[in-house]
Amino acid sequence: MALVRTGRRLAVLLAAVGLLVSGLFTGTAAAHGSATDPASRNYGCWQRWGHDFQNPQMATQDPMCWQAWRDNPNAMWNWNGLFRENVRGNHQAAIPDGQLCSAGLTEGGRYRSLDAVGPWHAAVKPRQFRLTVTDQARHGADYLRIYITRQGFDPTTQPLRWSDLQLVTATGRYAPGNGIYQVDVNAGSRTGRHIVYTIWQASHLDQSYYFCSDVIFQ
Repeated sequence: MALVRTGRRLAVLLAAVGLLVSGLFTGTAAAHGSATDPASRNYGCWQRWGHDFQNPQMATQDPMCWQAWRDNPNAMWNWNGLFRENVRGNHQAAIPDGQLCSAGLTEGGRYRSLDAVGPWHAAVKPRQFRLTVTDQARHGADYLRIYITRQGFDPTTQPLRWSDLQLVTATGRYAPGNGIYQVDVNAGSRTGRHIVYTIWQASHLDQSYYFCSDVIFQ
């Protein structure tokens, strides 16, 4: 009987561990959101490698994602949780230069690898494009603010600072709806590699999301 009870306890323990691991590696169930087109850095890494994140070929094919997965896999599994609370609209005071892509090392520095300087995978876009934020929790938006780096900034060699960004689009409110918020963006005369920086101010409380998306303008 003792062996039976021990076996049952072991089965229960293994089942609990299985649920924990399953929850860790399938992303957060109570999700928030991210820029999905052009993809934020961590959403793009999850999208490209989430099914194959231990593949050593990532090191040569996608080196910036490789360093991000090595640093903290939860930055990708939790691609929808890159936010700060109670910023009160004072974004520049809350997020230091060099930490814009990690939202000022939010969540205990979970997303710090997103600030790494280097050749991040970049989406090719025309200079007039539509940006999409996907809000899985349907929080709504007080506004979106879309910035693009100035011409001449090189994200492969320079850390991102507020002075490198230029505001190109600011929106009004979005109702939660289907959780898809889109805005048409005009990059002006920019060419080559840039960072599109999106601030999504959620409506359900003072919760601000910050996304770095790497693009190459044709």
